[in-house]
Amino acid sequence: MKADYQDLVDEISALLGAPATLENRDFGLIAFGAHDSDDDTAMDPVRTRSILTRKSTPAVRAWFEGFGITRATGPVRIPAAPDAGVLRDRICLPVRHRGVVLGYVWLLDADPGPSAGRLTAAMEVAERIGALLADEERADADLSRELRAVLTAEGGWQYDMAVAALRTALGRDAEGLHALLCVAPWPGPGTPSVRTAPGVAALCTVPWPARTARNPHPGGTGAGGAGAGAEAGGPGAGAGGAGAPRAGAVAVTAGRAPAGPGAADRGLAGPGAAPPGGSAHGLAALVRLRSAEAPAPALTAATRLRDAAGGGAPSGATPTAVWAAGGAGAVPGAGHPAGTVVGMADPRRGVGDLAEAWREATSAARAAMAQPRLGPLAPWASIGPYRLLTALPPAPPHDWAVRALLAPAHTELARTAEVFLDNAGQAGRTAAALGIHRQTLYYRLSRVENLTGLDLDEGEDRLLLHMALKAARL
Repeated sequence: MKADYQDLVDEISALLGAPATLENRDFGLIAFGAHDSDDDTAMDPVRTRSILTRKSTPAVRAWFEGFGITRATGPVRIPAAPDAGVLRDRICLPVRHRGVVLGYVWLLDADPGPSAGRLTAAMEVAERIGALLADEERADADLSRELRAVLTAEGGWQYDMAVAALRTALGRDAEGLHALLCVAPWPGPGTPSVRTAPGVAALCTVPWPARTARNPHPGGTGAGGAGAGAEAGGPGAGAGGAGAPRAGAVAVTAGRAPAGPGAADRGLAGPGAAPPGGSAHGLAALVRLRSAEAPAPALTAATRLRDAAGGGAPSGATPTAVWAAGGAGAVPGAGHPAGTVVGMADPRRGVGDLAEAWREATSAARAAMAQPRLGPLAPWASIGPYRLLTALPPAPPHDWAVRALLAPAHTELARTAEVFLDNAGQAGRTAAALGIHRQTLYYRLSRVENLTGLDLDEGEDRLLLHMALKAARL
């Protein structure tokens, strides 16, 4: 952005044959043209001070504003004022955007001075500077309200109006390529500054509703287990879908869908207890991308935001070292189920499909919470069967065939069955993964069949059991 301003200032300097200086509306220096004249008076005290200290004195500011530059729509000629340190006449080109003054371009005036045609051309360049300044102001603006409105809209005209408001607020960024991230759990309802992470266009927090925790997951707290994660701040019923919960929703009764029409249809699924002291929250982050094949800005933003949530990687770790290509990789402790995770939707151009992107991002975050090996960053494309499982209705009842197996008394059997199915039914790999003898494995699998009434030699029975075990993690 700085280079863009410098190029435009140099363009004005070339047009008018004099070094130009660009300041914001508070008289803070942004860029200045090169001074290559032998005339020492071209560097009077005001211009020298502006360049060296990046600002002007109150007296100089008052002198200039007294000539109506804040209201002017064209060039303004200002005479010298030696008492204020203004030794040379000046030309001020107001920098405006949609009627609002955002800055000023200054040039030293001389006789006869630039022609009217050249001044008109310079004002056209000033308009381009105004558009850049407006875009920068929008980038620094807090767009949490607009983004939250899109993610919590019920659909139909409400969603369309929310998208239109966000598109207006984003300006030219709205039609660019973005990746939507879901950081969960997020510590509290407060939204951080967009400057927390580079490349972020908008941030907002969204309720991550709590509900009564179910039985511990079959994995327990052993390898691959997620029971502890579900009880220590897992995803709530309202943040898994495209139209995440409305701002007022903070709790979901066990076994029931979130209130509000259409909530179940939009995938607001997944149990999770709130952290001690209240409801949980998730953070949505809209990140600018240059290319769908180059997700580095999203990886960097995910790293910074996860650090801000208190669940980051070791200090000094680069995003690519942390989450190369799409997994936890070698980050120590990255698979800890109680840690903060980040779900990432597929990149999209424009903001019209943010509802679907939010469903993907929250589903990926839930999958990473349920299956730690998928995190701490889980792109939607990498979560496999959880793309379907996270779309199930809220708190679906356990199939009768697996209810007994999911009881706390049979945690080890459930874990054995899941590892067996994860390894495509290969006994040798399963026994090695569990660290048990093959005969012990066969004994446990026979008990699983007795408890469930399922035949593990039948493909459909295997599919039912595998889905039920994965769904139990959510």
